[in-house]
Amino acid sequence: MSLQITGAIVNAVAETKTLLRLAALALMWGSSFLWIKIGLQAFTPVQIVLIRTVLGSAVLIALCYAARDRLPAGRRIWKHLLVAALFHNALPFLLFAIGEQTVSSGVTGVLNATTPLWTLLMAVLMGVERRLDPPKLAGLFAGLAGTVLIFAPWQESSLLSWGALACVAAAVSYGFVFVYEGKHLSGTGSSPVALAGAQMTAATGFTLLAMPAGGTTPVHLSAGPVIAVVILGVFSTGVAFALSYRLLATEGAVAASTVGYLMPVVSLALGAVFLGEDLNPRILAGVAVVLAGVALTRLRRRVLVQTSLRSEAQRESS
Repeated sequence: MSLQITGAIVNAVAETKTLLRLAALALMWGSSFLWIKIGLQAFTPVQIVLIRTVLGSAVLIALCYAARDRLPAGRRIWKHLLVAALFHNALPFLLFAIGEQTVSSGVTGVLNATTPLWTLLMAVLMGVERRLDPPKLAGLFAGLAGTVLIFAPWQESSLLSWGALACVAAAVSYGFVFVYEGKHLSGTGSSPVALAGAQMTAATGFTLLAMPAGGTTPVHLSAGPVIAVVILGVFSTGVAFALSYRLLATEGAVAASTVGYLMPVVSLALGAVFLGEDLNPRILAGVAVVLAGVALTRLRRRVLVQTSLRSEAQRESS
């Protein structure tokens, strides 16, 4: 009896830790759009991205050396890291910052939640996913329909703008790079945090190249934007990346993917509370449709995993 109680306590503690990690990661990533919006009051998009990548890479490299991990070496892996740094960090970070000049932070978070839909589409185009089964196809169309519902291009007060298209392009960039990283950066033998630190450092280099295009504008410093950008770089970038890898390693991809459903809720809530952003029924309906579409694209994979586990358990018990 005492062993059962002890086991239950251990499981409860482990479950609590998982929930706390999920909540912390959803808060850090979901709030990043709030920090970007506040940071734009004093900085240009390029300046925000530069500060973000510098602080994020500093945190990740510090964590890497604290764990006595080595940064990756070799021309081949660095070639792939440069591609990942451009499409996973520098480019989408910049596109989101540009987009938030005209798009609310809450809606930006929702558009970011369409990333799994673009990942699925890119997997098909790049030959990783050979075919789309009905649930995935339905999820893809539902997610795109939800995005159109949020923009409402048929209305005079449409949210469709160049900024909104920049946010969608950022999500597409994520979709491409997730497939690319799965093909070329998985199974390298390097620590995930070391890979992330090297990748973020390379992204800093790409951002420096963009400094002549908006990075040299005079800055009028004030406490709010400075604090926002520091939080964005240290917590929503550096600490959040490290925590996501920790969650992936301890709980698996299914648990880690739950963050994707929580992020738009966090971004919408923070935008409404702290920035007074509009939350009309059409936007909320669009959010529900997008998240339902994302869930459909992952439905069959979860069913297959559960079926495989049940089959394995039956074989072991027979």
